[in-house]
Amino acid sequence: MNKDLNDAVELLRELIATPRVSREETAAADIMAARMEQWGLQPQREANNVWAICPDYDAQRPTLLLNAHIDTVKAVASWTRDPHDAAIEGDRLYGLGANDCGGGLVTLLMTYRKLLTRPRAYNIIYLASAEEEVSGRDGVARSLPLLPEISVAVVGEPTGLQPAIAERGLMVVDGYADGVSGHAARNEGVNAIYEALDDLVWLRDYRFQRVSPLLGPAKMSVTVVESGTQHNVVPDKLHFVLDVRTNELYENEELLAFLQGQMKKCRLEARSFRLHSSKIAADHPLVRRCVEMGLQPFGSPTLSDQCLMAFPSLKLGPGESSRSHSADEFICLSEMERALTLYEQLFDGVCL
Repeated sequence: MNKDLNDAVELLRELIATPRVSREETAAADIMAARMEQWGLQPQREANNVWAICPDYDAQRPTLLLNAHIDTVKAVASWTRDPHDAAIEGDRLYGLGANDCGGGLVTLLMTYRKLLTRPRAYNIIYLASAEEEVSGRDGVARSLPLLPEISVAVVGEPTGLQPAIAERGLMVVDGYADGVSGHAARNEGVNAIYEALDDLVWLRDYRFQRVSPLLGPAKMSVTVVESGTQHNVVPDKLHFVLDVRTNELYENEELLAFLQGQMKKCRLEARSFRLHSSKIAADHPLVRRCVEMGLQPFGSPTLSDQCLMAFPSLKLGPGESSRSHSADEFICLSEMERALTLYEQLFDGVCL
């Protein structure tokens, strides 16, 4: 095992052994800051976000951001091993957050270290961010305003080391219908469930017209419906939750306005517009370099911190998205080794 891979594996095992569920990443951020200090990277910190800016930073050059998150989801009950044991068995390193996205987190850090020693026509910043799994306001959203202007970012989510050049956004919408309560035996009142039925059927059947070649159509699903208090009372209120997964051809604000215009009886209110779909141009220099290297750009259905980045970005990292949030999560050492080689080739001499 070469030194870069060995350092990456040792750091990842230390992180796996440290519980770091979203909003509880302080100990993991301490580890990242201490290790970066040990390597002379002059880390800076805000809350549980830790970053380093290349010592030769020049505001006249473009800036590449290397980003991955340190937080994890909670371990599901079906784990058959200790999620914090960080055991290595053959090619696999097991542990919570090993795949999502510990492999990208540590290999991008090793790549940052190596790039500091190479001639570059661009600046580099490494950012280990918090609260990605909950799209929290104390993660990327809190740290990005403190950084110099970013030209483009590579986010180390598990993509099988293929470039995801677009990803879906998310908008959670609350729907409300009003009725008038009454006694069910006398058929009194106005049933809020019946008031909402036509709108719910429309939401079920509608298909969005703008279809992305990378992500397909935008999608929506009613996932929660709440109404009624007991069997003999006509319900006067109904609440439902609509999960909307946008493609890069829709802005969340525009899409909500359209949906509101289609409702006959229901009111729709978005909880937030901030989790937009993201994309990077297919002719961007980083994407072109990926294609030259034989990689296959694709559209990702999963949300990441890219949705909070107002500059071009792509996802590219070791591991597989299908392993994320699953029991007995693992990353392959061979995937991490390949990531180190691939990142070096991707960034070496590229003109941003």
